[in-house]
Amino acid sequence: MTILPINPAQNATPDALRAFLAQCREAAMRAGRMKLVSISLAVDALDPLAVLESIFEPDEPHFYTERPGLESAIAGAEIAAAGSASGPGRFAAVQRFVEETLAHTIAVGDVTAPFGGPHFFAAFAFQDEVEPGEPFPAAHVFVPRWQVARAGGITTAVANVPVTADSNLEALTERVWRAHGKFSGFRYGETAAPPTGEAISFSHREAGNYRGVVAQGLAHIAAGELRKIVLARAQDVTSAQALHPLRLLNGLRQRFPDCYAFSLANGRGQSFIGASPERLVRVSKGTLETEALAGSAKRGASASEDAALAAALLHSEKDGREQREVIDDIVARLAPLGLTLEHPAQPQLRRLANVQHLHTPLRANLPEHVRLLDALAALHPTPAVGGSPRPAALARIRALEGFPRGLYAGALGWLNARGGGEFFVGIRSALVAGTTARVYAGAGIVAGSAPDKEFAETELKFHAMLDALRT
Repeated sequence: MTILPINPAQNATPDALRAFLAQCREAAMRAGRMKLVSISLAVDALDPLAVLESIFEPDEPHFYTERPGLESAIAGAEIAAAGSASGPGRFAAVQRFVEETLAHTIAVGDVTAPFGGPHFFAAFAFQDEVEPGEPFPAAHVFVPRWQVARAGGITTAVANVPVTADSNLEALTERVWRAHGKFSGFRYGETAAPPTGEAISFSHREAGNYRGVVAQGLAHIAAGELRKIVLARAQDVTSAQALHPLRLLNGLRQRFPDCYAFSLANGRGQSFIGASPERLVRVSKGTLETEALAGSAKRGASASEDAALAAALLHSEKDGREQREVIDDIVARLAPLGLTLEHPAQPQLRRLANVQHLHTPLRANLPEHVRLLDALAALHPTPAVGGSPRPAALARIRALEGFPRGLYAGALGWLNARGGGEFFVGIRSALVAGTTARVYAGAGIVAGSAPDKEFAETELKFHAMLDALRT
């Protein structure tokens, strides 16, 4: 990426912008290909979700993710550049797209600010291939035309402009100047919503017998084919009113401030939303962070009951074995990349509003030759959402569950131009389209699992999304 020592906040006039874009067009002529021009500006404090909601268009792709408890959020919409891939090489294909795009990017402004510069939003389905008719490809990556992000008290707005040899300078200048004015003094718009206090009523249905599916999974484990398999349920919800994905998402981020609230829209009326408790991988300043999240229990109605449930979870042989299975798999998968992971000897508790998990954070120094997507390709899917041995578990999941997972339990997140980024697991999620939604929940099955208890665990996990749909 070429970073020019130009401050777009100084001498900010349409004429100066037009002259700069003319230079970029000349660079595109010399290169014989498109140049991506990225302009970053520090702006007054904004709520990225409110910005996205104010200018939401169902026929425009968008990506949003937030950790409310950490005061970190990023939103982007429309497409400046995009790519897709499938098959075992999909992570490498996305990496090539990122490198090729950055090689032809011209960046100016607050590029080194938190969330400054162009960001690549990416989503990888659970499997290497998706079935015909699925709303999202096996791998999709895009640079948005605009993005706005908050990191603590700093808000950064970025315009990403594709410039070609035949670009209309007047039209480009007008578009960028209009965006500059909008984010410099953003006014939140009104969006359609149900009347205050009126809950959305809906009906839902589910095909299949989950207890029977769990019993089949246990039979494969007893036969020695598997040590663990994660089996999910899908409930199809129909509402009397249109479901606004971002309004639903606002409810999720308020309920679950310690989770990744997220929304990915394909621009064809379908959005994948959720509040995921599970980080898959984060890279910042040469350090890689991941985690094992496996083993669950409900929250108690009182402090005493909650503490008793937590103690039982911490001392559960079955849940402890499930947690160790995930840790051992993560360590084994990242070792060939030269990563030596450090982690506490005993799991911790991760408490959410309606469920608590066993949780072990892991971290390592990232070798210079290893990129975030290399680690992501090695890790995804972890035993926490797939099973082990991984090939055998993945081969069984589709037939046992009876529905395509798509992005459920997939990997979603972002990458920046400095090699950093963060991806989370697409669980506690729903696929929303108009008045319908498909809601997902799963549980890890190991020797000693009981079908009734696993059914109860998935019921607990369904509540997060179903409660959001009702409000």
